Amino acid sequence: MPTAYITPRALLTDAAAAEAVAARWAWPLRGGKFAFAAMDVSTRADGARRTLGTIVRTAYEKDAGGIPRDLRKAIEDQLAALAAAPKPFAGFDTGPILMGVLNVTPDSFSDGGQHSTTAAAVAHAIALADAGAGIIDVGGESTRPGAVPVDQAEEIQRAIPVIQALAARGLTVSIDTRHAAVMREAVNAGAKIVNDITALTGDPQSLAIVADAGVPVMLMHMQGEPQTMQRDPTYVWAPGDIYDYFSTRVAACVAGGIRKDRIAVDPGIGFGKTDVHNAEIFNHLAMFHGLGCAVALGASRKGFISRMSRGEGADNRLAGSLAAVLHGAAQGVQILRVHDVAETRQALAVAERLTRGR
Repeated sequence: MPTAYITPRALLTDAAAAEAVAARWAWPLRGGKFAFAAMDVSTRADGARRTLGTIVRTAYEKDAGGIPRDLRKAIEDQLAALAAAPKPFAGFDTGPILMGVLNVTPDSFSDGGQHSTTAAAVAHAIALADAGAGIIDVGGESTRPGAVPVDQAEEIQRAIPVIQALAARGLTVSIDTRHAAVMREAVNAGAKIVNDITALTGDPQSLAIVADAGVPVMLMHMQGEPQTMQRDPTYVWAPGDIYDYFSTRVAACVAGGIRKDRIAVDPGIGFGKTDVHNAEIFNHLAMFHGLGCAVALGASRKGFISRMSRGEGADNRLAGSLAAVLHGAAQGVQILRVHDVAETRQALAVAERLTRGR
């Protein structure tokens, strides 16, 4: 049976979504919180993408009999997957959840060195939580393009005291690492989530550690390694290639003992992607709901914002970061990883009220 890739278009939310689904001119998305009146449908053969174009629901129901049976079955399966209601992730409802970035490193691309002491890191984490972050994402190794790997003992020394202090204050902490030993120490210190840029492939022990700990995990897509990932990254069709990668990784994690409702997927903006690849992924974000997992997005302050604008430095990319966040939220993304929590919370609150019209 062919694989169908469906990107929801013409999205609606809340009451408008419910009314459209009831009238059968839109399909439900994420249990009906969202709905979509049209879909882009693609298939693949020998890796190459074939598009069927944009199809509205009324036309699909009228003309579906003209679609080959095996392809129609693949489309219906994806529509069912997109319609399924998501389960809470890490104890949070369907979001969007704000994940505040806390780099306890000297060399991260945006805030390297600003929170490299435990006291400074804890103070910043408390400020992020007060501003609206539900999750504090602690990272002890920079994975920016060209970053040099850090010894795991050093990563542990940087991150663990911060995690212990934050967990003692009742904050929900995730550990941003690709190393199994760091994952183990972080979970023992009170981390409730593992966030891995290698999708649990970077260390042969990672999957078993996460499964045994019973903690949720965020699987990110990255082509290559941080030192080399921006050297001519290549895809046949970036959104479809990443979707296939996640299909395989989610299946492997479930087979390894991690419940599907404990898995989130992050397409990895800027990690082995050109700006064209990044734009393609943003344009197809809603497609990733078909994986049946929470969808995360990390675009805050990243270099593509500068290259799509006027060359702004990392500390002057707030407007572009908010644009990316609002786009992601409108596509139903559940987890938003950001540096500027207060500003993001305000933007989301205003956008929601404007959408509701009250």
